[in-house]
Amino acid sequence: MRIAFLIDPPESFKIYKDSTYAMMREAAQRGHELHVFQQEHLAWRDGQVGAATQRLHLTGDGQAWFRLDTAQATPLKDFDAVLMRKDPPFDMEYVYSTYLLELAQAQGARVFNDPRAIRDCNEKMTIARFPQFTAPTLVTRDLALIHGFLAEHGDIILKPLDGMGGTSVFRVHTADPNLNVIIETLTHYGRRTIMAQRYIPAISEGDKRVLLIGGKPVPYALARIPKPGETRGNLAAGGTGVARALSAHDREIAETLAPQLHAQGLLLVGLDVIGDYLTEVNVTSPTCFQEITEQTGFNVAGMMIDALEGALGRG
Repeated sequence: MRIAFLIDPPESFKIYKDSTYAMMREAAQRGHELHVFQQEHLAWRDGQVGAATQRLHLTGDGQAWFRLDTAQATPLKDFDAVLMRKDPPFDMEYVYSTYLLELAQAQGARVFNDPRAIRDCNEKMTIARFPQFTAPTLVTRDLALIHGFLAEHGDIILKPLDGMGGTSVFRVHTADPNLNVIIETLTHYGRRTIMAQRYIPAISEGDKRVLLIGGKPVPYALARIPKPGETRGNLAAGGTGVARALSAHDREIAETLAPQLHAQGLLLVGLDVIGDYLTEVNVTSPTCFQEITEQTGFNVAGMMIDALEGALGRG
């Protein structure tokens, strides 16, 4: 198969932990061709969506891990699959890319994850579809409602709806001297909607990343344990990743969400679970493949390429 990856610049990859790299390596081992392009290479011209794509060859060299052929303008429908692996932020350029990818789908391209599903499933808001698994949560830009939520729960997390990697996530208490400025800054003085969640003490045991691939859960989660003095478990915020078998409740959450999200066109999803609570549903560029594989021996990238081949009728 010819697989095109929409990615960030490949020279920015940390291949020892990058999940997209793990997918590429697995696909190449099976004899599939790898091609890459970036958001700025997408274009709709003369009624057709294409991109300036380059064939990528894996070199096996950790420093110079790839070699690229000359770029060629290629209709996206000419590839067997297009994988959307651009990292957030989910800004308007990301949205425009999903519009172009959706047009490409209408022309016959097979795009994973489905671009409309990426737009529809805000990574913070999607938990509202599954209230049976969520901690007390408020989404608003009303300052009085946020203060009331804090007064009710005493210890809460505040975060923007478009953040990633723990960026701009705050834990606040009723007596926090910086409370007003934090709320005003996050909401832009009531002009920006944010999320508030009751603080979950089980974060000390890790923010678990539970992967769903092809409508089924990976049997291991990566618990991202905060460093001392930190409330965020994100690896980007210094957390330590420890792979663990799914608990019975993790599996209940995963098996409830997996078929519904898969039916929406989401081949790969990363759930965030703290204690017994679902806190986020990641659909843009879920990670943690390599950490789970290295610690458990379970080939996550293999499961991903199996699912991709199956979706294309090649399995």
